[in-house]
Amino acid sequence: MLTAASTLSDDDYARLLQFRTGLRRFFRWSEEQAVAVGVTPAQHQLMLAIRGHHDRRGPTIGDLAEALLLRHHSTVELVDRAVAAGLIERRGDRDDQRVVRLALTPRGARRLRRLSARHLEELRRFAPTLRRVWEGLGPPTAPD
Repeated sequence: MLTAASTLSDDDYARLLQFRTGLRRFFRWSEEQAVAVGVTPAQHQLMLAIRGHHDRRGPTIGDLAEALLLRHHSTVELVDRAVAAGLIERRGDRDDQRVVRLALTPRGARRLRRLSARHLEELRRFAPTLRRVWEGLGPPTAPD
């Protein structure tokens, strides 16, 4: 592991730049794709968090806030806007009616499917660059 006293090589800086630039390009591209299918980037991320959630019953607002790194009230506002847009819906929990779960509507599911297919294709295209950065890191070293 590098410490403050360690020397970074020019290649280390170049790899970090390549990685960060690639991420920024991917995120910008992702935002453009969301807008192209009629959702905001935040709605895209919300729908992905709902669809990718491990609980088949659907996530709660708290689950989504954690996944999206948002505060609870910000997540509620995002959910409200997505419900109004017809992308997601609230559902009562079967076992505990105090709990509200979120699910994609058919409209939201169609848009997310289109976006996800495009994103997987783009990640496959970007994979060789990521692989070069990863392989250039070398094996991890023991901490001091």
